[in-house]
Amino acid sequence: MELGAFSVSLAVKDIGASREFYGKLGFEEFGGNIKENWLILKNGDCLIGLFQGMFEGNILTFNPGWDQNAEELQEFADVRAIQKSLKDQGIQLLRETPDDGSGIGSLTLIDPDGNAILIDQHVG
Repeated sequence: MELGAFSVSLAVKDIGASREFYGKLGFEEFGGNIKENWLILKNGDCLIGLFQGMFEGNILTFNPGWDQNAEELQEFADVRAIQKSLKDQGIQLLRETPDDGSGIGSLTLIDPDGNAILIDQHVG
């Protein structure tokens, strides 16, 4: 099952301090808006999202339809197909995407150790 681009979404307390820290590790701003308390940082193919005050805990994030440069892929597994596959395997989902065709959508699940996983499709 191809899940798309991978990043770690970090719930941070001080987005400025986090941006500075990860900058020292070689991460550069790739997207987002610090005035809205979210940034996407990139170092090579590694992506980290910094989110202040938006959610509790860190999240493993997958973006079907995108490569690591947020470029749209010609072919990819739609989030609804991924959702069906997960449900067919007996995986419980916390949040689902309506099965109403195609386009953007997301789903959330928790792994056996309590880690949140977000599968978030931004392309149609």
